Amino acid sequence: MDRRAFLTAKKKTQQVAVVKPKPVAGRTTTDLTIYTGAWTKTEVTHLLKRTMFGSRLSDISYFAAKTMNEAVDELLNPVDPLPAPPVKEYDGVTGVTTPDNDVANGATWISNVNNDGTIQSRRRASFKKWWIGCMLQQDRSIREKMTLFWHNHFATETVDVGNANFLYKHANLLRTKALGNFKQLVRDITLDPAMLIYLNGRLNTASAPDENYSRELQELFTLGKENNPNYSEADVKAAAKVLTGWRVDSNVNTFPSYFTSSRHDSTNKTFSSFFGNTVITGRTGTTAGDLELDDLLNMIFAKNVEVSRFMAKKLYRFFVHYDIDAAAETNVIEPLALLLRTNNWEIKPALQALLKSEHFFDVMNQGAMIKSPIDHAVALCREWEVVFPDAVSFYADAYGMWNYIMTVAATNQQNIGDPPSVAGWPAYYQVPQYYEIWVNTDTLPKRNQFSDLMIGNGYSRSGKKIVIDAVEFTKKLSNPADPNALINELFEVLFQIPITQQSKDQLKKDFLLTGQDQDYYWSNAWNIYIGSPTTTNFNIVNTRLRGLFKYCMNLAEYQLA
Repeated sequence: MDRRAFLTAKKKTQQVAVVKPKPVAGRTTTDLTIYTGAWTKTEVTHLLKRTMFGSRLSDISYFAAKTMNEAVDELLNPVDPLPAPPVKEYDGVTGVTTPDNDVANGATWISNVNNDGTIQSRRRASFKKWWIGCMLQQDRSIREKMTLFWHNHFATETVDVGNANFLYKHANLLRTKALGNFKQLVRDITLDPAMLIYLNGRLNTASAPDENYSRELQELFTLGKENNPNYSEADVKAAAKVLTGWRVDSNVNTFPSYFTSSRHDSTNKTFSSFFGNTVITGRTGTTAGDLELDDLLNMIFAKNVEVSRFMAKKLYRFFVHYDIDAAAETNVIEPLALLLRTNNWEIKPALQALLKSEHFFDVMNQGAMIKSPIDHAVALCREWEVVFPDAVSFYADAYGMWNYIMTVAATNQQNIGDPPSVAGWPAYYQVPQYYEIWVNTDTLPKRNQFSDLMIGNGYSRSGKKIVIDAVEFTKKLSNPADPNALINELFEVLFQIPITQQSKDQLKKDFLLTGQDQDYYWSNAWNIYIGSPTTTNFNIVNTRLRGLFKYCMNLAEYQLA
C-alpha cells in the first residue's frame, strides 16, 4: 500500500541455521535478522500498536526502559491471570420461560446450565460486552491481540452457536492457548463444542457424513487453498468420515463434547496422492474418534511446508503488512515457516523472530496498517486513558459502556464474536484490498463521529460517562507547558507517519496559541491553570486541547497503526 497516496484519497529466540537469502527486489528487502537499530519511542510505539490495542503513555515509558529483546519477550510471556469471566448483568427473569434464578446478579454464569432461549440470548450479549472489556483492560502482553487473531482464524458466530456458555469456552480456549502449540490448538478446536455446533460436527454421522468442518479444517485452518497441488474433494469426504461420531450435550457444562461410537464410520479412509495415498484405518469402540482424529491431524501436518507457509502468511498479514511480495516471501515467510516446522508448531518462537526482526521494525512497515474497527475503538479509549466504571463495584455500568464500544466497532464492520463467515473478516484475506476495506465512505465518517463524541460530550449512561479528559491526559505528558514538546509527544503517541514541522507549527498556532505567534500564549495559560485550577482557567486550556485533539483524530494518519 502506498500509505500517503491512500490517505490523501528474557528467553533468547531460537535461531535456525539457514543461508541468508540473496536480496530480492520488493517493497523492502529486510529480513528476520535481529533488529539492532534505535530503540526510541517511535519503535516502542510501533511494537505496542501491533501487539496490543494502542500504545498508552505509561506503557511506552515502561517498555522504553527495557531493551527491544526484553520488551518483546515480556509481551510474549504473559504473567497476569486470565480475565475474570463474564457476570450476570442482564435481566434473568423478564420474558423467559426458565428464569435465571440460580445465578446472583454480579456473579458469573459460565458454569450454570440454562437452555432457555431468551437467557442464552442475553448471555450472548453479555459475552460480547465482556470480550471488549477484556481488550480495554488488557495486561501488558500480546495475549488479547493473539486471541483476536485466533478468533478470526477459527471463526465462529454467536447466533449460530447459540449457547453462550460454549462461546465462553471457545474464547477461553483461544486465549489460554494463544501462544501455545498450533497443532494442539487445531485438535482442541476440532472438539470444541462451539465449533462442533457452528460447522455441523455434531451432525456428522456414518449414515449422513457432513463435510462442513472437514473442508474448513483443510482450506481455512491448516493448508489454505493456494497450494497446487492441494487436497481434493475426495479428501474432504474422507476426512468427514474420520470425524464422524462427535456430539455436544448442552445439559453438561464441564465436558459437553463427547463421542458416540455407533455414529462413527469405522471403515478405512483413503486419501489422495497429495497426502501420499494415506489410509487411515477405521476403528471401533470408545477411543475410535480420538485415534482417527490424531491420524488425520498427523497426516495433514505431515504436509509441513504447506501448513507452515500458510500460517506464516497469516501471522505476517495480521502483525506486519498485507503485501507479501517476492522479497517478503523469500526473506520473511520462508524462514518464518521453517521456524514453525523446526519448533514442532510452537507459535511463540516464530512470533519472537518476527517481532524482533529488522523487517518488523523497517520504516516501511511502520504506520503501514489501517486499524481494524476494534483496534480503532479500543485503542482510542486506551491511548487517551478513558476511565470506565469499575467492573466489580459497578458491573452493570461497565458492561453498558463496553457494549457501546462494541457497537461502535460493529457499526464499522467488525462485530466481535460475529465475523461475517467461517473465513473471518474479509479485510484479513480479501485480495487485493485487504485491510483497506476497513475505511470507506461509510465507515470513515463514523470513525470520526466516534472520536468527535469522545473528545466532546462523551457517552453517558445511567448517570455515568466515558469521555476523553484532555487536560488530565496532557498532565501526563513530559512537558505540557511547552507547546512544541506537547505537540511532538502527542504525535509520537498517536501517529506512526512523520508529520512535517510546518504542519506541527500550524497546529500549534491554530489551537494552542489561538492564532498568536508566541509560545507563551500557551505556556502562560497552562501554568496559570496549574497554579490556580479554577473553572475559568480550566476552560481556557481544555477548549484549546480539545480542539487540537479532535483535529488530530480526524486526520487520515490517525487511522494507521
